[in-house]
Amino acid sequence: MFVLLARVLLSWIQIDPYHPAVQFLYQITEPVLRPIRQMLPEGGPLDFSPLVAMLLVQLLTSVVATTFGV
Repeated sequence: MFVLLARVLLSWIQIDPYHPAVQFLYQITEPVLRPIRQMLPEGGPLDFSPLVAMLLVQLLTSVVATTFGV
């Protein structure tokens, strides 16, 4: 969840996309965001895939917590 939030925040500011930390962040989030992005309709300049991914993480967390009584 924090990694997705960091990716969103980085998209709002001007930062060197070739910085190793930024590259690492993109490498670990893109496999999750790409399939979501492909399923969503075109949103113009806005990318809603991180929002959908965060909602899915929350849903999955809730299901796991309910299932295993955590």
